[in-house]
Amino acid sequence: MAPVNPLQPTIGTPSAWVQRFAGLIKPSGVVLDLACGSGRHARWLAAQGFDVLGVDHGPAALASLAGVVPTLQTDVESGPWPLVGRLFDGIVITNYLWRPLTAQVLSALAPGGVLIHETFAHGQQTIGKPSRPDFLLQPGELLQICAGLRVVAFEDGFESEPARFVQRIAAVATDAAATPSHADTPIPSYPRYALQAAAVPAR
Repeated sequence: MAPVNPLQPTIGTPSAWVQRFAGLIKPSGVVLDLACGSGRHARWLAAQGFDVLGVDHGPAALASLAGVVPTLQTDVESGPWPLVGRLFDGIVITNYLWRPLTAQVLSALAPGGVLIHETFAHGQQTIGKPSRPDFLLQPGELLQICAGLRVVAFEDGFESEPARFVQRIAAVATDAAATPSHADTPIPSYPRYALQAAAVPAR
């Protein structure tokens, strides 16, 4: 039996961050679970009454969602954005980062739509995988990405259970169309819910 990866939660164990802020999404709204994997969030969101679409490139993972929620198998990293013209009341992204998708994700938010994004952050490379900069958010990067949205909550720091550096945000699109921020947009000070910096045990 393969060892259990503590950073890969079992099916049916949704992120506490997703659970905490999913209530911001319009009741019975249409939700995109991007890079949904085996669907721990798609399942939970559907159980809350949302109309969920799970998108991932892995057919085996999506197979477990058959009959639970609609799915779309596609490689969003190498192909065109497959959801052109579709708007979502909520977009959930966890443990996934692909910066070239930023504009497409933001443009897919309906007015009043909610982005809930949680993934690994800079510092993770000092304790384990993922370690490539492509997959690690820089300090405050989600605030920069969501500069055109109303930020409801933001965290950026180290957590010990399981040990990981994480950054996460919950943000709402205003009535105006959500637009991607520019790279030189100043990162605002946003202390609410900020994680305390923690010493990482020596390996």
